Formats: sequence, structure tokens, C-alpha cells
Amino acid sequence: MANETERARRLRGQVEIVLDRLRPGLLADGGNVELVGVEEGGAISVQFQGACARCPGQLGTLRFGIEAALRREVPAVTQVVPVEPRER
Repeated sequence: MANETERARRLRGQVEIVLDRLRPGLLADGGNVELVGVEEGGAISVQFQGACARCPGQLGTLRFGIEAALRREVPAVTQVVPVEPRER
């Protein structure tokens, strides 16, 4: 993103690597996750897509799958926040 600091850009890259490792499991269930935003303070915004966008287990996937992996592998991540799908 054009207005991100260098630290936020590095964090974005690290987060994308982890999400890419998690993505096959989501895709196997007909879903996906998109990295929407990265704040310099470590807050990450993601948006579920496909089947994941309407799955009743979404919060568990977010907290115990995505957020747990990100916080374990990228210590600079402080929280992961879901973003509602935007209308196109």
C-alpha cells in the first residue's frame, strides 16, 4: 500500500507468508482469506471469502487458526480483526 511505512510493509510480507501456508486448508473447504490491512502497531485486518464468509465456525477459524498462527510466527502481530465483505 502506498501510505504504509517500511515497518508495516515488512509486517505485511510476513503475514502474507503465513496466510499462504494456511490458505490450502481454507480453499479445500471452498473459502479463502484476504489480508485487508496492516497497522504499524501490529493490528491485522482480514476478510473471509467464499464459504468462509458465511461459515458458523468463522470466529473459531479466525482466533484458533489464523490469529494463533500469525501471533506465533510473526511476534509483531498484536491482533487480527475480521472485516465484513464489501459490496461490489
